[in-house]
Amino acid sequence: MGIDLIGGGRVKNNNRTSPQSNNVYVRLLVKLYRFLARRTDSNFNKVVLKRLFMSRINRAPISLTRLLRYAKTAEGKTVVIVGTVTDDARLTHLPKLSVTALRFTAGARARIVSAGGECLTFDQL
Repeated sequence: MGIDLIGGGRVKNNNRTSPQSNNVYVRLLVKLYRFLARRTDSNFNKVVLKRLFMSRINRAPISLTRLLRYAKTAEGKTVVIVGTVTDDARLTHLPKLSVTALRFTAGARARIVSAGGECLTFDQL
C-alpha cells in the first residue's frame, strides 16, 4: 500500500505562485506587491498579492451599490477592490468615495469622480 508517484513525485502545494494572465499591468503589480509583501509587515500587501494571482472567475466585478454597502464603515478611508468596479443605474445618490481597483467601467468612473471622489490604480495606492 502506498502512493503511486508519477513523474515529479507527490504534489504538496497547489496554491498559485504567479498569475496565469499575460497582462503586463497585472505582472507589474505582482512584482511590486511581491516586494512589498516580503519587505513590510503589512498583511494587506500579502492579501492583495494573493488576490492578484486569482483567476478572473474569482475576481468577480463589484457594483457601486455593493461597494457602498461595504464602505459604510470606511468613512474617510480608501476602499480597495482587486477586480472591476461597475456602474449601477439604480443608485440615485453616491457619496464622496476614494476607490482603488484594477479596472473601472466608464460609467462607474464618471459617477465616482462627479460625486467628488477619486479613482485610483494599485500603483498610485
